[in-house]
Amino acid sequence: MTKIKRRQFLQTFSLATLATQIPQLTVYGQLSPNDIIKPPRLKVGDTVGLVAPAGIFDHKYIAKVQQYLTQLGLKTKQGKHIFDRYGYLAGKDSDRAQDLNDMFADNSVAAILAIRGGWGCNRILPLLNYPLIRSHAKILMGYSDITALLLAINARSRIMTFHGPVATSTWTPFMLDYLQRIFFDAQAVTLKNTNSPEGQVQTITPGKAKGKLVGGNLSVLCAMVGSPYLPSWYNSILFVEDTNEDIYRVDRMLTQLKNAGILNQIAGFIFGQCSDCSLGDEPSLTLMQVLQDHILPLGIPAWYGSMIGHIQDKFILPVGTRVEIDASLGTIELLEAAVS
Repeated sequence: MTKIKRRQFLQTFSLATLATQIPQLTVYGQLSPNDIIKPPRLKVGDTVGLVAPAGIFDHKYIAKVQQYLTQLGLKTKQGKHIFDRYGYLAGKDSDRAQDLNDMFADNSVAAILAIRGGWGCNRILPLLNYPLIRSHAKILMGYSDITALLLAINARSRIMTFHGPVATSTWTPFMLDYLQRIFFDAQAVTLKNTNSPEGQVQTITPGKAKGKLVGGNLSVLCAMVGSPYLPSWYNSILFVEDTNEDIYRVDRMLTQLKNAGILNQIAGFIFGQCSDCSLGDEPSLTLMQVLQDHILPLGIPAWYGSMIGHIQDKFILPVGTRVEIDASLGTIELLEAAVS
């Protein structure tokens, strides 16, 4: 099978798979199930719902994020179960899922912010009301374990979701600037690293590419492979990040994506930051050797070092929007506003 025919087959297969994943989503108004919905933009006076869909957290972070959001002219509303405890989880699966469903259904809530990641979002994916979420599209933001929610809701409810800070993040001026421009001003921004040491870009393969931006935490993404909660990868721009992983584990996860046929479908690749990733037991490959082994043969624009991940200054990335990347400059240009 030629490369073109193979890609056509993969596209047809992916769309057919998506149709079987969301049979209950037929038409809302003039929208077909495959049309992606942009949530409404934020305005001063809007309410942000706070949910804890994954791990437990220190209560002090609630006051901190409320302070940040108040400075933006926003109010907050807490989920009913955010202070629950069930081992390392912020409550029972059914209660954490109910909080998220309730926030989407609540017309007084304009956006939803996860308090922290950790672990637990994969457990609640079967309990989410995807038709309800689609009919009440609103901004949902988080990263790390929240990747599971971002990808599943993007795939099943077909709304734009946002890979960005959680409530326990350090809300730096860098992030607040992108939040203002993307969510309030509805700008099609260009995401570009700072000139700081952690903003250095290492090009794997130079060039430019256009596609739908999809991705998140590498470990969480790999844990979802084989489930019905992932979007189509065809001609997408895949971004990943991770933290506290030995290099051989990154190698193992990228091998999984390769063997699952995902890497062969993408049009571009971005590895953000691998914070506190170590060589582990010697001998070891370097991270760049692993990336070159897996990504260089694809012949697609790719780089390492984008400001994505477990770092203080991080981009806000709209999952599902069309972008153009430049692997030589390490830039991600949104080709459309991510909110309506």
